[in-house]
Amino acid sequence: MDFENMNIWCWLIIVLVGAICAYLGYLIGKSGSKNTSVAADLKALEDKNARLEADLDACNQKLESAMGAASLAPIPFDAAAAKAAFGKRIKQDDLKVVEGIGPKIESLFHNFDIKTWKALAETSVAKCQEVLDSGGERYKVHDPASWPMQARMCYEGKWKELFRWQEEHDHGKL
Repeated sequence: MDFENMNIWCWLIIVLVGAICAYLGYLIGKSGSKNTSVAADLKALEDKNARLEADLDACNQKLESAMGAASLAPIPFDAAAAKAAFGKRIKQDDLKVVEGIGPKIESLFHNFDIKTWKALAETSVAKCQEVLDSGGERYKVHDPASWPMQARMCYEGKWKELFRWQEEHDHGKL
């Protein structure tokens, strides 16, 4: 090769290709070091996640044991007090006493094995909404937000409070 006859452009191309290769080598080498720090960060986060999951399991076990101890104690049904508050005969575990629940919605709850005031009182609002959704489009207008609370009042025999609450609220809405 005759280096004397090469003009400046050829040298410039060689230098430019060398600089680009050096820069790419630098980037590849740097990304390799990032992978080790990312791997270390990932390992630390996985360890933290495992600790948090263990804490969550411990909290859930404590909650379950507390809920078992604090579940609703059996309370005898007082039909006379219910009749005195509502002015009509009330059957035990009649879900229709709850404002917003009629015969068809009561049957939906029975399909989900929610047949007592106690069972409804222990049911979440989300589960009540799931029961309504199982009935189809015609039940979308109902709002079950207060139903577990009303059922708890029924179960605990707080008939006067329930009647007053139902009178103050528009069709059982909070």
